[in-house]
Amino acid sequence: MPEAGSAFGDGAGSEAAAGIRLLIADDHPVVRAGVRAMLEAEDDLVVVADVDRADAAVRRAADGDVDVVLMDLQFPSDMQGAEATRHIRSLDDAPRVLVLTNYDTDADILSAIEAGASGYLLKDSPPGELTAAIRAAATGEPAFAPGVSSRLDANDGLERLTGREAEVLGLVASGHTNREIGRALFLSEATVKSHLVHIFTKLEVGSRTAAVARARALGIIRSN
Repeated sequence: MPEAGSAFGDGAGSEAAAGIRLLIADDHPVVRAGVRAMLEAEDDLVVVADVDRADAAVRRAADGDVDVVLMDLQFPSDMQGAEATRHIRSLDDAPRVLVLTNYDTDADILSAIEAGASGYLLKDSPPGELTAAIRAAATGEPAFAPGVSSRLDANDGLERLTGREAEVLGLVASGHTNREIGRALFLSEATVKSHLVHIFTKLEVGSRTAAVARARALGIIRSN
């Protein structure tokens, strides 16, 4: 796990080549317009496109003229940001992906990192922190906001859930049955049950309801 803030040293920007080409993926037009305007004020940052769907980001990134993708995590379409990140990072000569989102649960952060994201920032990050993170990501350095990595290291002394376990628990919290979870994640029901056993053990609970309540209290999954 990269250390939080490790990409924000004085030298992060000096190694980035001029003209870092960016793709913005966010379903909110105001956010896209604001981020584009802010980034285009920088001499070495060029926004080549912005899109409002995760699958559109995958297609646009495949054109081969993008260095860094700024990726939100939640979209109204079927494909979400973590899945799009995984697809983008599997491309030949893949661009880096820097998550820029409002969500900071363990499940969100873990899913992004496991999908191949080079960094993770929240949308309330200062502009200078975002531009430094972009320049760091473009050079292959980790670019995690202060507090993100430490957020993952603090779980009230409990053994950490894996990204898949957190994903399963998030679906449990949404009211899905084991069969529905299996279909959504392409897992057998037996595998889903196995994940739940591990989740109950790690969270020191004995039921689905208690697991969801504990996970929400710890910030492992979203509260809504």
